[in-house]
Amino acid sequence: MTWYEGAARRRAAGGDAPVVHRLDHLVRNVEQGRFERTLSGLTAVAAIVTGAEIWLEHDKASFGNRMMWTPVALTPFVAAAGIAGIWSRRAAKGALPATSAVVLANGLQGTYLHVRGISQKPGGWRMARYNIEMGPPLLAPLLFAMVGGMGLLAAVLRREDS
Repeated sequence: MTWYEGAARRRAAGGDAPVVHRLDHLVRNVEQGRFERTLSGLTAVAAIVTGAEIWLEHDKASFGNRMMWTPVALTPFVAAAGIAGIWSRRAAKGALPATSAVVLANGLQGTYLHVRGISQKPGGWRMARYNIEMGPPLLAPLLFAMVGGMGLLAAVLRREDS
């Protein structure tokens, strides 16, 4: 017997109904592409966590380049748009994709700046292993770009059933 069959039997017997029902409802919404509110919320949470990580890492580098402030400054906007997208369809279709597109572009720009930063270290790409380990994290800005991608995806999806 699988966990799903066991859950169905318990639900038929009157136990575990609310938890299993919510899980079934969530799975059905995802299968049907109705995930806008949930993904808007996940975008907000991911923006806050990623923004905090970016701030800590850029603070370690003493914000040596003015461009390091850009993802830190964008974080509250995309987080607010994600939170607004949970309750407002208009915010999920307007503010969230607009801020997410800017975040996606900034993540790609950050990847370019990190690649350039590694190449400007002594030895450049000839000492790639050392400079990748000791220089700016090569693929970290793509995490911020992924937050932007999540927001854009949330805007394309349909709202969940109530």
